Amino acid sequence: MSGFLILSDVELAGLGITTAEVLTALEEAIAAQARGAVQVAPKSAVLPGDGRYVMTTLATGDAPDLTVVKSVMVSPRNPSRGLPGVEGVVLVQDSETGEMLALMQAGWLTGVRTAGLSAVAARRLADPAAETITFVGTGAQARSHLAAFCDLFPLRRAVLVGRGAGNLERLGALARARGLEVEIASTPQAALAAADIVVSSVTLAYGMEPFLDARWLKPGAFAAITDAGVPWRAKGMAALAPLYIDDQAQEAENSRPMVEPALVSGDLASLVTGPALARDPAARAGFVFRGMAIGDFAIAALALDRAREARVGTLADWRPRPGSDPA
Repeated sequence: MSGFLILSDVELAGLGITTAEVLTALEEAIAAQARGAVQVAPKSAVLPGDGRYVMTTLATGDAPDLTVVKSVMVSPRNPSRGLPGVEGVVLVQDSETGEMLALMQAGWLTGVRTAGLSAVAARRLADPAAETITFVGTGAQARSHLAAFCDLFPLRRAVLVGRGAGNLERLGALARARGLEVEIASTPQAALAAADIVVSSVTLAYGMEPFLDARWLKPGAFAAITDAGVPWRAKGMAALAPLYIDDQAQEAENSRPMVEPALVSGDLASLVTGPALARDPAARAGFVFRGMAIGDFAIAALALDRAREARVGTLADWRPRPGSDPA
């Protein structure tokens, strides 16, 4: 196929990719990175100081032969413009030739990738009989986690903590459609105390005052902390044991650690490729992450394969370059 595919979030969401397929793709990619078949750069981020958060990820591999770059911006003023608060794009190239293979909107991919990474950790750290899930933050990430975790656990109740009425209503409706009872929490502490599983996905704002405390979790609970731990009190993080992060090599390059390094039990690669973990039913467990390029690589590759099979997307091509022979 000559040219490259342009794929919207709507088209990507319509590919019918399942949670099981996402987890398989992620675990295979993490294992490939561990054995050196895929190389990644640490996630880079810029905070312009006006509430925006701009980040990029980069991964390249030879099986599949892809280079994947993602650029995402969080803009707190976008909702007032009638735009999503998070917007981004994913570029997929042939890792040998550099040829463009696809240009994808980043919303669907980021949501599925993030929920998938949480689920990879949760399958090893959470109670397999978990019934109550608490969401702190009720936006797009909460919705993607709801879908993934309902596929993995026998959930019966969702407890919601959020500020936006629209997001609360939308997440509540989705949870009810999945057969869950829905409760709006009176306080964050009550919400955490009730949960078997917690998902925190608060919009990143490094100046915020932390308002969550891991010591509020009951024994045996699991927290998927997708917001780099920013809304969590540092003094309470020792209550999470074991505590895993996404990528220890990436974290070592970051000047702002998510948690005290001495508290970290390992990273996602050690969970996936290491010996099976014996779960302690009395221990509070946590997975804290800021995002990792291998996740974007895995889901972009999966989506591109499925889009090609289904003949979905708009095929485009560059015009002949100046001085090149169109023939």
